[in-house]
Amino acid sequence: MRSRSHFTRAVLGTALLALVACSDGGQQGGSRAGDAQQQGEAVAVRVATITAQPRRVVVYDELPGRVSALRTAEIRPQVSGIVRKVLFKEGSEIIADQPLFQIDPAPFAADVEAGKAVLARAEADELNASLKYDRIQTLVEARTATAAALGDAKAALAQARANVAEAKANLARRNLELAHATVTSPIAGRIGQALITEGGLATVGAASAMAVVQQLDSLFLDVRQPSMRREMLEEALANGQGDEVGALPVDILTITGKPYEFQGKIRFSDSAVDPGTGSITIRVEVPNPYGQLLPGMYLRARVPRSVHPTALTVPQEAVVRDSSGRAQLTIIAADKTASRRNVELGPLADRQYVILSGISAGDEVVVQGQDRATDGTKLETVAYQPPVRTDAK
Repeated sequence: MRSRSHFTRAVLGTALLALVACSDGGQQGGSRAGDAQQQGEAVAVRVATITAQPRRVVVYDELPGRVSALRTAEIRPQVSGIVRKVLFKEGSEIIADQPLFQIDPAPFAADVEAGKAVLARAEADELNASLKYDRIQTLVEARTATAAALGDAKAALAQARANVAEAKANLARRNLELAHATVTSPIAGRIGQALITEGGLATVGAASAMAVVQQLDSLFLDVRQPSMRREMLEEALANGQGDEVGALPVDILTITGKPYEFQGKIRFSDSAVDPGTGSITIRVEVPNPYGQLLPGMYLRARVPRSVHPTALTVPQEAVVRDSSGRAQLTIIAADKTASRRNVELGPLADRQYVILSGISAGDEVVVQGQDRATDGTKLETVAYQPPVRTDAK
């Protein structure tokens, strides 16, 4: 009886151990299954993407250039003499025809008086010749004077009239010299320093000017563009974009990259290529109403090169290269797998490549994570967030 009780206890203990072992095995199996499931879920790679959509893109060339005045007038004397007065304040704004220097007018006033005397004598001679001609003509009609005498009287009258005309011209010249004794500005603008002072000798044909006046309400910015861009401009003209490019404003940047508040306009492009640099000069007119810009300053101009009305663009960092250097993009298929596609790159505008061929509108393009998105890889996509730009462009 006692032996049967020991046997029953042994059987129950064995069953209990078996149940514990089964429970441990089940837990280990469930853990392995969970690990496998987590490994399956980790296969999906997260990448940042954009969807290619057509948009209007203007491509610019950023070119440095030097500022020059819209108009520059070197003030030079047209008569020689001693400067008696300087009639302006250096660095001030002046108007057209404003007096700037007064050259001693006394010699020119004396010449005017002498010219008037010469004219009066010539007019008296003309009157005498006219009366003589009339008398001889009357005598000829009465047949008491010869035709030769009449001819001499007529010639003398013509010479007297010519002397009067010469005297009038000389007097006008003397009056003009007297007026030129007051030196005026031909343009409005800002005048610099006086390069001659009171008591200085102003000489016609001198090497240096008396002063310089510059019109600064608008300025010219002369930039140089590579001559190869002309071919692109001709293509734009052939595509009907030339007029649009020429009508676009030019953004102006300071040499540190800060934007200028006013935009410029292209005035002309030079017709000759500089043989030393292989570039073409482009002149841009820039408003300067507050006088912030001065001649001689260096600026940068964003000159429009071409217009793409319906361009597909991708961020610069989305482009990768294969072993042969060909440009490629990583495209997301409908089943969320990745594939590489060869593309033809166009110009770079605002850190965005214009894609000429290889993708279509609506294609989803990987911008970040291309190294993890190999062909056929399952992907988890998130919207690409462009970095915040800290530059002033």
